[in-house]
Amino acid sequence: MSATRVLVLNSGSSSLKYQLLDMRDSSRLASGLVERIGERSSRLKHTPLAAGGGSREENAPIADHDAALKAVARELAKDGLGLDSPELAAVGHRVVHGGKHFTRPTVIDDAVLAEIERLIPVAPLHNPANLTGIRTATALRPDLPQVAVFDTAFHTTMPEAAARYAIDVETADAHRVRRYGFHGTSHAYVSRATAKLLGKAPEEVNVIVLHLGNGASASAVERGRCVDTSMGLTPLEGLVMGTRSGDVDPAVIFHLARVGGMSIDEIDALLNKRSGLVGLCGDNDMREIRRRVDEGDERAKLAFDIYIHRLRKYIGAYYAVLGRVDAVAFTAGVGENAAPVRAAAVAGLDSLGLAVDDALNAVRADEPRLISPADARVAVAVVPTDEELEIATQTYALVKNTN
Repeated sequence: MSATRVLVLNSGSSSLKYQLLDMRDSSRLASGLVERIGERSSRLKHTPLAAGGGSREENAPIADHDAALKAVARELAKDGLGLDSPELAAVGHRVVHGGKHFTRPTVIDDAVLAEIERLIPVAPLHNPANLTGIRTATALRPDLPQVAVFDTAFHTTMPEAAARYAIDVETADAHRVRRYGFHGTSHAYVSRATAKLLGKAPEEVNVIVLHLGNGASASAVERGRCVDTSMGLTPLEGLVMGTRSGDVDPAVIFHLARVGGMSIDEIDALLNKRSGLVGLCGDNDMREIRRRVDEGDERAKLAFDIYIHRLRKYIGAYYAVLGRVDAVAFTAGVGENAAPVRAAAVAGLDSLGLAVDDALNAVRADEPRLISPADARVAVAVVPTDEELEIATQTYALVKNTN
């Protein structure tokens, strides 16, 4: 296959992130972001990484995703990387929800589009935007393979005991109610990178992956396969997040409706947008929360303690699920950069073989690294995630094999 470039698109409701990679050596040729699409103050930031030049910014109204991708194409063309290049092998699209049906990257056709559309009720914020990006890219290059890489796919290996909720089976099946999990491309990439860091194959290790960003999730990965994860039907379940509550008694919803007089939409907004760290202390930036903790702010301290308590619960639970753990890997914005979070998450877990070396934990680096003592029974690692590379790798492998 002579064409070796893959354009990765991550379409949000009002944003478009992109990277262009050359899969001969996984190098990045360009990256960028279009944000505030549909607003008067739209912004495009484009960085031609291969040329070694600086970023270019454009601040002008961008009406829709079609206009956004055309603007991206113009920027790429300025660097000789246009979408009309014969070296472009495919476009890889991040699709958040693939349900139970999509277990691997998939070349997009009308049937695939229809299934992604049918899943909108369980991903109302994400799948419509993902579909817009797919349709826009297809219109620009109808001859090019468009590949969907699903956030949920890595978690489809969960056994039914982990994927099912304990509700009436017929009702659950009729409405597709089950645990799907998210951040799958990150968990897949990080679990493999952790195995490599340990000098082993993914099939030889059991890893607990902690993807800690504004959205946060944990997974138990047994010999390269996900056997449990913290997010469920939607990305609301599980860990305490920036604005999401994570685990909550379902009866809280009934109580707020009956006693608080809140509508379903109001409760939805509360749990997704006004809960988590921001609901507890007014901030969802861990750096600001830690600054406030250091200054003696009790509300920030309580928010941090609740965040860590939930995180430790999941580490312990997934230790039990796996039976044997070779490594715990921290990743994403908070996981990669917040040393106090990593230290607090494993503090007191020495009996499980978990500990961090304070000096190693304090080091900031862009490469995967161990932060546990040399004699630790279980490795504790910081592994920067690379979801774009994961999407590009899966996309290129699919179209290469198909060809």
